Amino acid sequence: MKTALIQQKYHGTKEKTITETLTYIAKAAQQGASLVVLQELHQNEYFCQSEDTAYFQYAENFEADIAFWGCIAKEHRIVLVTSLFEKRAPGLYHNTAVVFEKDGSVAGQYRKMHIPDDPGFYEKFYFTPGDMGFEPIETSVGKLGVLVCWDQWYPEAARIMALKGAQILIYPTAIGWFDEDSEAEKARQLESWITIQRSHAIANGIPLLSCNRVGFEADASGAIPGIRFWGNSFVCGAQGEMIAEAGNQNEAILYADIDHDRTKEVRDIWPFLRDRRIEAYRCLRKRYCDTGTPDTSGT
Repeated sequence: MKTALIQQKYHGTKEKTITETLTYIAKAAQQGASLVVLQELHQNEYFCQSEDTAYFQYAENFEADIAFWGCIAKEHRIVLVTSLFEKRAPGLYHNTAVVFEKDGSVAGQYRKMHIPDDPGFYEKFYFTPGDMGFEPIETSVGKLGVLVCWDQWYPEAARIMALKGAQILIYPTAIGWFDEDSEAEKARQLESWITIQRSHAIANGIPLLSCNRVGFEADASGAIPGIRFWGNSFVCGAQGEMIAEAGNQNEAILYADIDHDRTKEVRDIWPFLRDRRIEAYRCLRKRYCDTGTPDTSGT
């Protein structure tokens, strides 16, 4: 299965950005990609750098956005992973991945579960944590474990997707550096980001696709200097091996071939799921295991 990750910068307006996205999607489809993945909140700037109620207006178009991207998936006969700002009700919003089947229908949705609240990433102001659980989405190209950005730091999310039969882990993401960070700190952050995701692939024995945005985006409020999104979108296999990787400055279409049969081969030689001691994992249901007593009481 040929996949394509579209790593993009923000082009100043939603309309200009989408125009560029459509050009990349058309190229990817022409090259035979059957699965195309877009980055987190790909239609607009990363507006979470500051807290401003004006940005809730972006979510008003959620239904129209679904109709639009469904038509694009149908036009190019691709399974398309999008990342949209959902207005569920007044005052209730989600960061939502919507997956479209090749006929343009909605194959499924995932609402981002883990929501950060850090300088420049004030997502808790905008997004309510998801309530749809970690459910893989069945498509014509396989069962997709779609998660979003901050979810990528949580092995529990990846594990549950795998335990429910996901054949691929997919992360639309928006992460970058602050220019004032030292080069050493930037390197540590990037290495951590890549390592944790490759670890999810290894621990669960399935390939992983991570699609990040690129380019500098200033904070409209001026409260922070802005974020330089570091790109580095990548695809790794079921042993964490790098299959494809984009750079950290330029827009790109990142192609990779995914072999579902490889998952069985890897799991046969590294049967991590077989050897899990589920009777001893009850502590994972707690915020922090500070009782000092080993928990072996089972599930």
